[in-house]
Amino acid sequence: MNPPDNPTPDSSLLLLHALRCVGTAGPERLRSVTGLDESDVESELIALGIEGLVSRYPGPMPGWSLTEAGRAAHAELIAHELDAAGARAAVTAAFDRFLVLNPELLDLCAAWQLRTVDGVVTANDHRDPAYDARVLAGFRDLDRRAVPVRAELAAALPRFARYGDRLAGALDRAAAGATAYLTDDLASYHTVWAEWHEDLLATLGLRR
Repeated sequence: MNPPDNPTPDSSLLLLHALRCVGTAGPERLRSVTGLDESDVESELIALGIEGLVSRYPGPMPGWSLTEAGRAAHAELIAHELDAAGARAAVTAAFDRFLVLNPELLDLCAAWQLRTVDGVVTANDHRDPAYDARVLAGFRDLDRRAVPVRAELAAALPRFARYGDRLAGALDRAAAGATAYLTDDLASYHTVWAEWHEDLLATLGLRR
């Protein structure tokens, strides 16, 4: 697979990049991450499999993942995308701002999952709506401050725009009572934020 001549990622690059960011995943999750139709995801995965860039793992929870050749191809393609868009400086600056926010996200996740009662740390059973409301408000405030970072990234590389909708959707579901959408579901705020973090690392060719 050769690097494209323009900075707009095609479906094959979107899928390679999604698998690089989330690890092994099935078509439904890949559809959610990339925004591609599920039928396009499945046909593209088959094509990438023929090229030896991805492999399918069978079992009760089957999924696809990158091969070593796929990792190498992805690294080349994503570096080309970044340089073709002239976006390296902008993405690096946004990543620096993201790193300032990231510890707060981890603290909020811990506060959502655990709480201290009479000096004893226990699991949050979500039976105290006032406590949950305070933590959820913290998530919303963090997300508000993350909006400019996502806007900078989307202006540099449009594929970053999907994170805003996915994170906002997770917050809305949690506010409606689906508490798993803050930290526990594959579409939770924490999971999508972690994908965003991995996306920045992969785009810049960095390791954790």
